[in-house]
Amino acid sequence: MNRQRDGLEKFYSIIPAGGIGSRLWPLSRADAPKFLHDLTGSGSTLLRATWDRLAPISGPDRIMVVTGRAHRAAVEAQLPALADANVVLESEPKDSSAAIGLAAAILEHREPGVIVGSFAADHVIGDRRGFRRAVLEAVAAAEDGFIATIGITPTEPAIGFGYVHCAEPLAIDRAPSAVRADRFVEKPDAETAAAYLADGRYLWNGGMFIAKASMLLEQLGESRPELLAGILELARVWDTPERGAVVDRVWPTLEKIAIDYTVAEPAAAAGRLAVIPGDFDWDDVGDFAAIAKLHARGRKSDLAILGENARVLADSSSGVVVSQTGRLISLIGVTDIVVVDTEDALLVTTSANAQRVKAVVDALKLSGRDDVL
Repeated sequence: MNRQRDGLEKFYSIIPAGGIGSRLWPLSRADAPKFLHDLTGSGSTLLRATWDRLAPISGPDRIMVVTGRAHRAAVEAQLPALADANVVLESEPKDSSAAIGLAAAILEHREPGVIVGSFAADHVIGDRRGFRRAVLEAVAAAEDGFIATIGITPTEPAIGFGYVHCAEPLAIDRAPSAVRADRFVEKPDAETAAAYLADGRYLWNGGMFIAKASMLLEQLGESRPELLAGILELARVWDTPERGAVVDRVWPTLEKIAIDYTVAEPAAAAGRLAVIPGDFDWDDVGDFAAIAKLHARGRKSDLAILGENARVLADSSSGVVVSQTGRLISLIGVTDIVVVDTEDALLVTTSANAQRVKAVVDALKLSGRDDVL
């Protein structure tokens, strides 16, 4: 790999590794979140697969991971090449604006002019060449002064993803497929999603953002000046002995809000957002229906089975079974079933209702049943 030839000499990858993945309960928990699981049957956790995808692009020494303090040991065990200086620990979850903003500010403080790319720790991408091509174009767009995102070419009228609307093409050197993104839309209903797919100008919002760190922070400051002020205060002391005291004082005061609302949407409204269409396979594995779909691709079996010691007998059944207990599970004549069997909780639902699992988690929180969360 020649990073200078590819225009990557200023590029740094950021992996935000946070969020519980509540729609994957009871598999995904606060102490064992989604990104620490192998949901594809590949033998690699989602976090490790993300690292392996990014290391050939930015170099393993130029990847920063933002995660919770409780997950530090597990993350470092998964990523032994991760430099200690590139581990950013959150004392409590503050969503993606604070996580990505702080990483960008630390890197800009260390290396003025750096270009950063944020890539979630829990997405599944099989086509590494296609992914690399899109990242190279996004970096070129960032060099040209845009905040760039990689939008995923839709393959179906999905209702579980947000969408980005594409406007006119942008004439950017080394980014021939770049177009201006003029707005984001939230997860649609089925009829609206079908209209988006037929329109052809809508891409799935893959949550990947690439920009000069200074530009990302400037945009964040325009929409949330207090949040930016806190982030910059943290970044100034991050590599000094003052870090601990300042983190304990400042981090709890930061607003909890997604970067879509503080950076992406305002940038689109201001004409500063470029989108690179990504034609590679992609999934955010948002629920158990997505897992079933992933395992159905290229396989003859209609039933996906996950778990090292899973014992499943199935007759005329389809869906997904996740087992962590070694208990025998028998399925007879059930279609699109979801069974998740753990030591202290059992989930049984269907693929059609997989998005509703989050409501169970919310109900458990309200009832104070934190022991199973």
